[in-house]
Amino acid sequence: MLTLPIKKKWFDMILSGGKKEEYREIKPYYTARLANLFCVHTTHSEYHSRNIKSFLQSECAKKNTYREVMFRNGYSKNSPSFIAKCTLSVGTGKEEWGAEKHRNYFVLTIHEIIKKPSE
Repeated sequence: MLTLPIKKKWFDMILSGGKKEEYREIKPYYTARLANLFCVHTTHSEYHSRNIKSFLQSECAKKNTYREVMFRNGYSKNSPSFIAKCTLSVGTGKEEWGAEKHRNYFVLTIHEIIKKPSE
């Protein structure tokens, strides 16, 4: 399972139902981790040899596969966390949810929280 650190503001907004997406920059670090999670049968060279947006749209996004992602408020193992069912796409995000205007991101759409911090 992929664990992603998240700021308290966004952590609380997601738990309260006020934020339905989390954004990650399109960089090799997240490209590798998200492709490994959402496109299990993809090799390293496949997702680096093509435009990442077209790759995700053709291979991952069409599958619309839910994956479990742990969001942790901080970097410690003891930091509060929750697990959510998410799908992955690439696109612009909402500024009120932390995205910069006119910038593409990996977009993790949060469909369901399956384990909250107190559970």
